[in-house]
Amino acid sequence: MSDAVPPRVSDRRPRHRDRHGRGMRGPVAPPQVPLAVSRSEAFDDLVRDSAHRLERHWPQLAGVDFAVQEVPRADGMPADGVTVPLGRLVPAHGHRPDCVVVYRRPVELRTKSRDERALLVHEVVVEQVAELLGLSPESVDPRYGQD
Repeated sequence: MSDAVPPRVSDRRPRHRDRHGRGMRGPVAPPQVPLAVSRSEAFDDLVRDSAHRLERHWPQLAGVDFAVQEVPRADGMPADGVTVPLGRLVPAHGHRPDCVVVYRRPVELRTKSRDERALLVHEVVVEQVAELLGLSPESVDPRYGQD
C-alpha cells in the first residue's frame, strides 16, 4: 500500500479576490455620515441653507430660484478678465423666475474650511438678493460683513 495523497479535486466555483470569506466590502461610510456627501452636494446644502435663512425674513424670495454652477461662463465674465465673479443674479425672463446663481469653484478656491465657505456663500447670496430687492446687503441681513 502506498501512502500517496489522492489528487485534489478542484473547486468548480470561480476564484474571487475575497480569499478570507468576509464577503463583499460595503461603502466606506454609511449614508448618514458626512463623508458620504460629495463636495458639490455639501456646497448645494450651504446655498440652500442660506436661501432658507433669508426666506424667513423676506417672504418674497419664495418665488426666486437659487442655483449652483461650477464656474461662470465665458460670456458672463467681466470685460477686465481679471476678476472672477462668485455669483450673479439672472433676472426673470418670460416664464422663468429670478435666479440667484452661486459659482462653486471660485468660492471653494477662496476658502480653506467649511466654516469659511459657509460664510462666503451666505455673503454672496445676500449680495445677490440685495441687488434683486434694490437694497443694501446690510438691510437684507444685518449680520452681513460682520463674521
